[in-house]
Amino acid sequence: MIKYIYFLTCVFLGLASCEESASKLTADYQEGSAKFMSGGEKSITMGAEQLALYYPMIKGKSVGLVVNQSSTVANRHLVDTLLELNTNIKAIFAPEHGFRGKADAGSHIDSGKDAETGIDIISVYGANRKPKPEHLEGIDVVIFDIQDVGVRFYTYISTLHYIMEACAEADIPVIVLDRPNPNGFYVDGPVLDPKFTSFVGMHEIPVVHGMTVGEYAKMINGEGWLPDGLKCDLEVIPCGNYTHNMTYDLPIKPSPNLPNLRSILLYPSICYFEGTNVSIGRGTNKQFQVIGHPSLKNYEFSFTPEPMPGATSPKLKGELSYGLDLTQFSVDYLKGNAKLNLKWLIEIYNAYPDKENFFIKDAGFFDKLAGGDQLRKQLIAGKSEEEIRASWEPRLSEYKTIRKKYLMYAEK
Repeated sequence: MIKYIYFLTCVFLGLASCEESASKLTADYQEGSAKFMSGGEKSITMGAEQLALYYPMIKGKSVGLVVNQSSTVANRHLVDTLLELNTNIKAIFAPEHGFRGKADAGSHIDSGKDAETGIDIISVYGANRKPKPEHLEGIDVVIFDIQDVGVRFYTYISTLHYIMEACAEADIPVIVLDRPNPNGFYVDGPVLDPKFTSFVGMHEIPVVHGMTVGEYAKMINGEGWLPDGLKCDLEVIPCGNYTHNMTYDLPIKPSPNLPNLRSILLYPSICYFEGTNVSIGRGTNKQFQVIGHPSLKNYEFSFTPEPMPGATSPKLKGELSYGLDLTQFSVDYLKGNAKLNLKWLIEIYNAYPDKENFFIKDAGFFDKLAGGDQLRKQLIAGKSEEEIRASWEPRLSEYKTIRKKYLMYAEK
């Protein structure tokens, strides 16, 4: 705490003379900093913790923030840190799960005022995914600081796109405070078919894209993905001491149903089940770590989804479901076998007795998650995992080549 107070004092006294001290202090952060598990213990410095790099860009300006519960500076929320520096926070833009990160997936996020600070909260999830011109009136700069998990259908990168688009139209610069990608050590999956563009897949990238939000923001700009040839005035504040080969264990849940690193590592492979009538543990204490349905009675493992915070109306509520317990897989195993694993999807589909009702809503949501209808058709046709993976080329290799242009951090 003494180091943190001294760091803030440096900011007040003048950042130009304190940059060297600030860089040393941010490297010493213990609380709120992640650790990587290979090559010894060393703190990763979040972009948000490097105030000396971005405070001069916002000092004396009216600021909009795109933040949630993961937006912390040394165990304090970015909002509280900036308010202590007398920053004029004009508005908070709230993504999926809300500013405090407690809402169910897909639930409506209300605009209003934050009860603790009185700052206006503007929802950018639901009907209003892109800030309107009136929402940006009087704002000089927008900061984006949200923890991502490196997966195409995790909606925070879609929110990033719309923030960049709205700010480019309004000629407002965007500062991305970068954070590590816990799935950033590999790239895998089918590349999105643009005919299936949606909020869970906006760009032609694979399911596991292997980029931090800062790198991804640079790709949005560099690949011309904003409409009408727009370019966002973009600044990325990088992480310190981070490479793509590190294992990053998040200190705060990025969303209500990703409670630990195992669930985050399994998420790319089993989120497809969200487009089926099979449960993946919402309403249990093993969210995104179990797979089951009442009809799969040949399996010994069972669980029963029940309402709980973050899953107030879970799929198969109150129904005893049988299937797979993936908590048997350690974090080390999952990282050591880094790939988008299709074997569980193929196995459960083959075991599911009522295949006509395996997919929900005429398979539309499944296809959006998959980024096309090819995977669904391959499952129905009985294709093997090897055959399915082969169909991802050459687009997957082409994406990897494009990705290299925007990498900010080393990788093997």
